[in-house]
Amino acid sequence: MPALQFTAMPEHDASAFRTGQPDAYGSTPERMISPGGMPCRHCLGMIEAGEEMLLVAYRPFPALQPYAETVPVFLHAQPCERYAASEVLPPMLESPDYILRGYGEDDRIVYGTGAVTPTERITDRAAQLLARADIAYLHVRSARNNCYQCRIDRS
Repeated sequence: MPALQFTAMPEHDASAFRTGQPDAYGSTPERMISPGGMPCRHCLGMIEAGEEMLLVAYRPFPALQPYAETVPVFLHAQPCERYAASEVLPPMLESPDYILRGYGEDDRIVYGTGAVTPTERITDRAAQLLARADIAYLHVRSARNNCYQCRIDRS
């Protein structure tokens, strides 16, 4: 079974949004105050109540194509340390379950890989999927709203 790497939003994307660069829709990131419990896609921790945060349209794919979904994501407005990729579940994954979905080298969904997965089974399910030659990486998405959380790669 392959070793896993939970991969957060790249530093250059987070920095660009914090300096007001446009998001995937060409809009300026929205600044707001967190009500608490909002997941930051850069540090993969929670944005606490009262902290300033950004809301941006994010496309976690390298190029436009039919499967390149754009999703709303939250980000600490102030710099935070990017999550150190490891096999350890990111602290923001607090829900009881998430969707795990596989993508091929062409950044397209590998059909039949998407499934709602209990949080405590994410690492096992991810290792099983990444053992397949046709899967290049996975997305972890909200089981309720399909929001992108993070990516899982082979380490």
